[in-house]
Amino acid sequence: MPPPGSQSRSSTAAGPSGPSNFRYNPSDPDDFFAEFMASNKTYSFDQDRTRFQQRSHWTPPRNSRSEAPSGSRKENGASTSQPEKPLPVEKTLPCTLEELYNGTKRKMKITRNVAKPDGRVEVETEVLAVEVLPSWKKGTKITFPNKGDKLHGQLAQDLTFILDLKPHDVYILDGNNLIVKKEIPLVDALAGTTINLRTLDGRNLPVRVEEVVRPGYEVVLENEGWPIRKEPGKKGNLVIKFDVAFPTRLSMSQREAIRQIMGG
Repeated sequence: MPPPGSQSRSSTAAGPSGPSNFRYNPSDPDDFFAEFMASNKTYSFDQDRTRFQQRSHWTPPRNSRSEAPSGSRKENGASTSQPEKPLPVEKTLPCTLEELYNGTKRKMKITRNVAKPDGRVEVETEVLAVEVLPSWKKGTKITFPNKGDKLHGQLAQDLTFILDLKPHDVYILDGNNLIVKKEIPLVDALAGTTINLRTLDGRNLPVRVEEVVRPGYEVVLENEGWPIRKEPGKKGNLVIKFDVAFPTRLSMSQREAIRQIMGG
């Protein structure tokens, strides 16, 4: 008998085996579960009513799989890790300014330590062809993968050649500009002169100076400097910086001649 104030609902439904009565009391959910459990033996409900589970046997699909945590792999129950790549071996490759300007090819003989499967470490010798492309500069790196030492339990090192620049007798590289420092005597500074230069690509370049040259005077020749790799056909400037060599002594006649010429 339902408690006071509650409502009971009943219904009769016809099924394949005849009419059946179903009774529902919404006022007490515990009674609902108890009645439900009594009529359905394929479910269980714990006494504390905190777990409700279906008794069933479910096999996951054959293609289902569980992912290992990010950053790790498991094979046959064991974790595997890849050895870290050691730092590269760096060697300096000195070049002349002409070699960097025009490009060059070098054959470099190297030796490296290589660990063998039987535990021995052998010294191997090899000749590498190093190509320096035109207009590369000091500090450019050329890397040969896995040509460094290969020791036990490590990956092979890379071998890196770093370009260096030998001093030049005439030119100084400043960014994409070529600098020439030229000292001329006072007479050439006053009367004019011609400077003959040999370019890095082998050309003769005469530079005529008509103006009076004073210390710090510069002549700028556009597009005669260093080739710009990102802009094919374009070069920096060639800058000639002049200094004037003054005489340390003059005779009396020379002094008089200068005064007459200069009007002093």
